[in-house]
Amino acid sequence: MKASRVVAFALAACGCQAETAAVTPVQKVIQLMNGMLEKGKAEKHDEQVQYAAYKQFCDDTAGQKKAAISDADEQIGILEANIEKYTSDAAQLAKEIAGHDEDITVWGGDIKATTKVRGIEKADFDATHKDYSESIDALERAVATLKGQTADRKQAALTQVSALSKMTLIPEAAKQSIASFLSDSDAGIEVSAPEANAYEFQSGGIVDMLEGLLDKFIAKKTALEKEESESKQAFEMMLTDLQAMIARSTEERDTAKATKAKKLQKKASDEGTLKDTVDTRAEDQKYLDDLLATCEQKAADFESRQQLRTEEMEAIDKAIEIISSGAVSGAAGKHLPGSLVEVPSFAQLRAGGVQLQSQEKVAEFLQAKAKQLNSRVLAVLAVRVAEDPFVKVRKMIKDLIVKLMNEANAEAEHKGWCDKELATNEQTRTEKTNAVEELTSQIEELQASIAKETEDLAALSTALSQLEAAMEKATMLRGEEKDKNAATVKDAQEAQTAVAQALTVLEEFYAKASEATALVQDDQAPPASFDEPYQGMGAENGGVVGMLEVIQSDFARLESETEASEAAAQKEYDTFMSDSKIDKEGKSTDEEHKTAKKNDEEAALGTAQEDLEATQKELVAAMAYFDKLKPSCIEADVSYEDRVAAREAEIESLQEALKILNGDSI
Repeated sequence: MKASRVVAFALAACGCQAETAAVTPVQKVIQLMNGMLEKGKAEKHDEQVQYAAYKQFCDDTAGQKKAAISDADEQIGILEANIEKYTSDAAQLAKEIAGHDEDITVWGGDIKATTKVRGIEKADFDATHKDYSESIDALERAVATLKGQTADRKQAALTQVSALSKMTLIPEAAKQSIASFLSDSDAGIEVSAPEANAYEFQSGGIVDMLEGLLDKFIAKKTALEKEESESKQAFEMMLTDLQAMIARSTEERDTAKATKAKKLQKKASDEGTLKDTVDTRAEDQKYLDDLLATCEQKAADFESRQQLRTEEMEAIDKAIEIISSGAVSGAAGKHLPGSLVEVPSFAQLRAGGVQLQSQEKVAEFLQAKAKQLNSRVLAVLAVRVAEDPFVKVRKMIKDLIVKLMNEANAEAEHKGWCDKELATNEQTRTEKTNAVEELTSQIEELQASIAKETEDLAALSTALSQLEAAMEKATMLRGEEKDKNAATVKDAQEAQTAVAQALTVLEEFYAKASEATALVQDDQAPPASFDEPYQGMGAENGGVVGMLEVIQSDFARLESETEASEAAAQKEYDTFMSDSKIDKEGKSTDEEHKTAKKNDEEAALGTAQEDLEATQKELVAAMAYFDKLKPSCIEADVSYEDRVAAREAEIESLQEALKILNGDSI
C-alpha cells in the first residue's frame, strides 16, 4: 500500500490525468505472467528446433554406422569364405603335390629297375651273340677248309674240325659225329695218305652236317639280334614314357606348388584384411551403441522438458485465468487503488512551503550520498535540485531513475551478450586449437608413414631387382652347366663306344691267339725262341685289356656322375627358381599393397593439410573476434559488478530523494 501511494503521489506531482491511472499490482502480475507465457512458448519452440536438428544428426549418423556395419558383415562373410576356400585349396594342392612326389618316386624306381633288367638282358645277349658269332666263324672256316683243302692239307682241316667239338653251342650229336669223323680220319692217316677225291668223299658227310649247323646258327643269331633290337626298342620306349610321365608330373607338381603358394599368400592377405575389418566393425558397433544410448537419453530429456514446459504454460494460463477472474480482479478494483482521482486535491494541500522544505532536504540528501558514493551524477543532481523548481526536480529525478534503469537493462543485456559471445568464442577457439593440434599430429603421422612406405618400397624395388638379376644369372649359369654336362656325357658315351670296340677287337684277337698251335708240317724245326705259340701282348704290363676295361669303367663312371650331377644341379635350380618366383610374387604383392597404402595416405595427407589450413583460418578469425570483444566485454576500468552496485546505489538514493519530496521520512 505504501508503494502504491508513492506511485500515486509521483503521478499526481507530475500532473497526470485519471484516465492514465497507474497499473494495479494485479494487472502487473497478469502482464508478468503473459510475458512468461510468451517467453515459455518461444523457448519451447527453440528447444523443438534444436532437438529436431540433433535428432536428424542421430538418424543420419546411426544410418551411416548401420550401413558401415552391414557392409563390414558382408565383407567379413566374403573374407571368411575366401579364407576357408584358400585353406581347402591349399590342402588339396598339398595332396596333389604329395601324389606327384609319390608318382615321381615310383616311376624313378621303375626306371632303375627297368634299366637294371635291361643291363642283364644286354649282358646275356652279348655273351650269347659272342658265342654264336664265334661258332659261325669257326663253322665257316671249318667248312671252307674241308671243302677247299686237298689231301696234303688234311691235317689242318682236321684241326679246324677238332676245334668245333670244344664249342658249347655245338649239339651233342654233332660232337659225336665230329668225333667219329676225326677218329676215322686218324685211322686213314696211319694206313696211308688218301687221294684228294677219297678225302673229299670221306668229309662229305661232316661238311653237310657243319653247313646245316652253320645255317641253323646264322638263323638263331639273326633271331637273337632281332629279339635284342625289339627288347632294346621296348626298353627305350618304356624309358621315354616313364621320363615323360616324370617330367609331366614334375611340371604339374611345380605348378601346384606355385598355385599353393599363391593361395596361402592370398589367405594371409585376406586374414589381415579380415582382422582390420572385424576391428573396424567392433569400433563402429561401439560408437553406434553409445550414439543410440545418448540419443535415447536426449530424446527422453527432450520429452521430459517439453512436458514440463507444457505443464508450466498450462499452469500460467490457469493462473492468468484465475487472477483475471472477478474473484481477484474484481476485488482488486474494489479494494486496491485503481485510479488516482483523489490524489491531485491531496497534493495541492501539500503545496507551498512543504514543497520547498522537501526540496532542500532532497538537495542535502543527494549531496551526502554523492560524497558517500562518489557519484558525479548525484552531485550534479543535488545542485540542480537546489536551483530548479519543485515540479521540475521531481520530473528530473524520475527521468534520471528511468535513465539509470534503462542503462542497467542495456548493460545487463550487453553483459549477457558478452558472456554468450565470449563463451561461444572460447569454445570455438578451444575446438579449433584442438583441431589444429589433432590435424598437425595426423599430418606428422601420415608424413612419417609415407616416408616409411617410400623407404620400404625402395627396399622392395631393390630386392626385386636383385632377385630378378639372381634368377637371370642362375638361368645363364644353369644353361652353361647343362651344355657342359651334356658335352661331357656325350664324350663319355663316345669314349665308351670306342673303348668297347677296341676291347672287342682285342678280345677276339686274343681269343684266337689262345688257340694258336705249333703243329706245323715243316721239315725244319722252329727256332728255340718260338717253341711256344704266340698269344699276343694282352698279359704284358698288367694287361692292355684290363687297362682298357678300367678306362671304360672310368668313362662309365664319368657318365653316371655327370648325369647325377646334372640331375642334382637341375633340381637345385628348379627349387631355387620356384622359391625365387614365390618370393618375387610375395614381394610384388607387398609392393602393390604398400603403393596403394601410400597413395591413400598421400590423399589423406592432402585432405588433412587442406583441413588444417581451413581450421587455422577459422582459429585466426576466432582470435581476431576475441580481440574485438575485449574492449567492450573484458577490458573495462570498473568491473560489471561494481558498476551494477554503484548504479543500484544511485537509483536507491534517487528513490529516497523522491520519498523526501513526497513527504516520506528517510
